[in-house]
Amino acid sequence: MTSPPDSPIASPVVLVPGWWLGAWAWDDVAGRLRADGHDVTALTLPGLEPDHPDRGSVSLADQADAIVAAIEAHERPVVLAVHSGASQPGYLASDRVPDRIATLVYVDTAPGTGAINPDFADAEYPLPATWEELGENLDGISEQQLAEFRERAVPEPAGPMRDAPELSNDARLDVPSVVVATAFPSGEYQKAAAEGAPWLAGLNDLRRLEYVDLPTSHWPMWSRPADLARILDEVARRPARPV
Repeated sequence: MTSPPDSPIASPVVLVPGWWLGAWAWDDVAGRLRADGHDVTALTLPGLEPDHPDRGSVSLADQADAIVAAIEAHERPVVLAVHSGASQPGYLASDRVPDRIATLVYVDTAPGTGAINPDFADAEYPLPATWEELGENLDGISEQQLAEFRERAVPEPAGPMRDAPELSNDARLDVPSVVVATAFPSGEYQKAAAEGAPWLAGLNDLRRLEYVDLPTSHWPMWSRPADLARILDEVARRPARPV
């Protein structure tokens, strides 16, 4: 995946994991990207630190602030890759700093315009006790990876689940966006979005959207890390869009 000398300078890459996860979840993909010369930041969102003293105090805006700070730490627009529930603060970040995002990559997720679970009553949401209760596609994830997931999982703060993103900047709709469809095909994403599925609602508004199918688990950074790294490498090497 090493680019030829005359290829465009790659955009920095910011990786944000989904619920229950810290930056560690991206270690394999981040290592591959760095080996190919990319400037990579993997982020642990507020409330997902193992020793966070008060997860119930964390808001969706707090998590978006952290993503914006990671973006603005780079001099050039970044490729922002958000996984699963991180799509909510990631989409909100694109509303705040659309010109600082070269491409927004949704890894088995999509931009939502409302709260994920507005009626959730507790301060935090632990990883469900069984994989069956979790109800996600685990194809290609090893028992060792599942054991590490369970050992290192941190309860998800409730605020980002209950909060709806406050969106006001239509420039976010022109941010080039890529959905990497893994747990189910991109055609199902598009059909569900057209039918009004709330967690996919933002897809109907994006003006520069493409889909990439990568059939595997809901956690492709574990089940197909080389292929996910290849996709992100290609996206990061695209010519910078006009600002």
